[in-house]
Amino acid sequence: MKHPVRRWLIGIAAVLLFGIGALVWVVSARLPSDEEVAARIADSFEKRLGVGLKIGGAHWTLWPSPVLVLSDVATDQPRPVTLRRITVQLKLRELLRRVIAIDEVEIESLVLPRESVRAFRGKGPKPKEGAHIVVLPVPWTLAPVPLEKLRWRDLSWIDRRDIALAYDGEITFDAGWRPRQLRIERAGASPPARLRLDRVAGQDRWRTRIDVGGGTANGVTWFEAMPNDLLRVSAELEPRQVDVEGLVQAFGRRSAVAGRFSGQSTLVAEAGELGALMRNLRTRTAFSVQPAMLTRLDLAKAVTTAGISRGGTTPLDELTGTLETQGTDDGVVMRYTGLKARSGMLTASGHLRLFNRKLDGEMAVDLVDGVVGMPLKIGGTMSEPEVSLTGGALAGAAVGTALLPGVGTAIGARAGQQIEKLFGTEEPGKKAAPGARKGPSVSP
Repeated sequence: MKHPVRRWLIGIAAVLLFGIGALVWVVSARLPSDEEVAARIADSFEKRLGVGLKIGGAHWTLWPSPVLVLSDVATDQPRPVTLRRITVQLKLRELLRRVIAIDEVEIESLVLPRESVRAFRGKGPKPKEGAHIVVLPVPWTLAPVPLEKLRWRDLSWIDRRDIALAYDGEITFDAGWRPRQLRIERAGASPPARLRLDRVAGQDRWRTRIDVGGGTANGVTWFEAMPNDLLRVSAELEPRQVDVEGLVQAFGRRSAVAGRFSGQSTLVAEAGELGALMRNLRTRTAFSVQPAMLTRLDLAKAVTTAGISRGGTTPLDELTGTLETQGTDDGVVMRYTGLKARSGMLTASGHLRLFNRKLDGEMAVDLVDGVVGMPLKIGGTMSEPEVSLTGGALAGAAVGTALLPGVGTAIGARAGQQIEKLFGTEEPGKKAAPGARKGPSVSP
């Protein structure tokens, strides 16, 4: 009797397996081919965003779980946005109920040239669209959480100076596209440069932790849906013992100041679409660097020579001030105000504006040997900064030196500077930033 029962069980199992296989075959037969999937995605992309899309390969499977893989993707642009591979894993149970629910999207090697990304401005999802980023045919719908997790590796942003910065990260979503957790890290940065957000009990508030330059900048981030379909993101952070050179080097830049800084930072951005938030970002940071080093300027030499000075270093016991940044279409404008520096050799105060790596500012320097308030103009670039006396200040310094060497030099330079301001141009630090957008003020 055992053999007939065994054969009977094997027969049932074979029928079940054949039936499941037939069902998968029938369902698969109703799905579009890989080529049709690629063509439909490319067509929808162009209709939605107005830019052509080329897809090197596409593969779609339903069993054991629905997965869509696209490879060698590129936009039809002079310098294309490229994507080596994207994998989309859907939930089978929801799919059978005609509900779109994505378990995970994984992106590998996405390259985003700045000039190419600008072609998509104003074409992203608006706040009023909510979860309806795509229009689905009836009776298809989106799940309350359309996407559970987004993960990316080697996402490279290429800026206007052709500097490529690669990032790794992942986001886990709650309903309404609110991140439950977010992690972004500069790939290969040492010491690590990373941002982590953790949502607080379902609120539009996130505990924020930043590790950069061997220090931290922790705090809180808020998200608000504003009237007139605006989004607002704001944050309050407390930088602690962040190495200035390590911070800027993590993002492919070089610093003219060395030392570790601490302080208080506020950030705010408002925009009508997600992609514009970073462009509209405004920040304000009150900072203190103790001790500090100006790595490319010798202020004492500039004062004593009363001429153009380049290179050298200036060790400082402390450097304090306030940094405000404003995003524009052509870059970030950085304004340093209330700058104060002191060491055993000198004290100085002033302001500075940095835009597209060009420096424009003024500083008054006092030396312990009796030279008081020598006005210096800061110019040049971040790579080659220079300090000098302005034309009026230089003429005044010459007169002051003739009348009273030493103190008279500084008094004459300051008098000449004030006369030049009276009949010349306005203070550089008060000029409007080119292309700057008007935005909300940032409270300290």
